Order: sequence, then structure tokens, then C-alpha cells
Amino acid sequence: MNYLKVDSVELAYDGRNILQSIFIDCKQGEIVGLLGRNGCGKSSLLKIIFGTLKPDHKYISINDNYIDTGYHNSRIAYLPQHNYLPGGIAIEKLARQIVDADYWDEFTTLLVYQNYHKQTISSLSGGELRQLEIMIILYSKADFILLDEPFTHVSPIQAERLKSALRDCATRKGIIITDHQYRNILEVSNRLVLLTNGCTKHIVHTDELITYGYISGH
Repeated sequence: MNYLKVDSVELAYDGRNILQSIFIDCKQGEIVGLLGRNGCGKSSLLKIIFGTLKPDHKYISINDNYIDTGYHNSRIAYLPQHNYLPGGIAIEKLARQIVDADYWDEFTTLLVYQNYHKQTISSLSGGELRQLEIMIILYSKADFILLDEPFTHVSPIQAERLKSALRDCATRKGIIITDHQYRNILEVSNRLVLLTNGCTKHIVHTDELITYGYISGH
């Protein structure tokens, strides 16, 4: 079983500590929800794990083997907040380059692919594009998936499909997910980690989210 460990992450900007003594882990078969207020450093942490942001210190390993950049050997895939797929390419052609061949047949049964695979990326609406981006990431060869704001721009029906796909893909991958629509995160996650005051708090009971001031008790 694959195991991702992220430890001792330190990040500061202009003398201000953004992340300090961060620890978060994820194993194959689970979805870890990363919660926190706007500007607390969630996106920065995901970028550090993926390897596109250099912190002051970090220790990241997969199966106890140190990795410097998660993207380098395709062990980790990352969905940023912004759209990442190039607009002029046919969806089917692009998907074939990224989706794991072992799961291609399963991927092609997804509604968002069946409806639009003959079109180009630029022809999709915001919600359709976000759905497709997420599904392509989930069905990639990566062992671990980092999702930053996946529920943004998707409709309630699309969100339900996404949660179903997350659960299915988590049987063979580890997933770390963050989103301001925290109820979706609570519903889909096996474990919760709260990022507050630059530190990670591992949440056992959802009441702790009230204690730490992340959600209201009313």
C-alpha cells in the first residue's frame, strides 16, 4: 500500500511564518480533507507537496523514499485552482495522453467524456471544463492526487458525480482535497486536517472545527 508523508514543512514570506512544523500524510485508499480559512496556506502546501513551490524546509516521502519534486516521476498529480488544460486540443486526444491506459475504458464511461470527447477544451463551459480537468487528474497514473478547490464552478449535480468519482478512485489512490465548500469535504473525506495559525491540527471529531473557530456552532 502506497504511503505519502509530508513532514516538517516551513514556509515564510517577508519574515512572516505561513507554514510551520506542518505534518500531513495520506495512504492509498483514503481521502484526506484539508480545511482552513482563506489565505491560511492550503494552496501553498499543495504546491510544496507537488514540487512547484520551494519552502524553507520540507521532508516528503513516498513509501519512506524521499522525493524532492512530486511531479518529477509522476507519482503525484495536482489540480490547481485555475484551469490547466490547453484550449485548442481535442478532448479525446488530450485525455489519451494523460489517462492511465489500464483505466481508459472506465474513463470513457464518464458522462463528461461521453458528451464532449469530440470537442476541444475551449468549447466547454466553466463547470464542464472543471469536471473534465478533475476526472483526467483522477484517472491519471499518479499514486497520489492533490485537488485544490475542485468544487468551484460545478453545479450540485456535478458535485455529486464528483464525490462518487472521488470515492471510486480512492480505492486505488490516495487523495488530499481542499475546498471552501467544506460540507462537501466533510462528506467525502475519511480524515480531516485543519490548517490554522500556520500549523496542522488533525481533527478527530467535527466539533473540533468549532473549537478552532473554523465553523460556527450555530
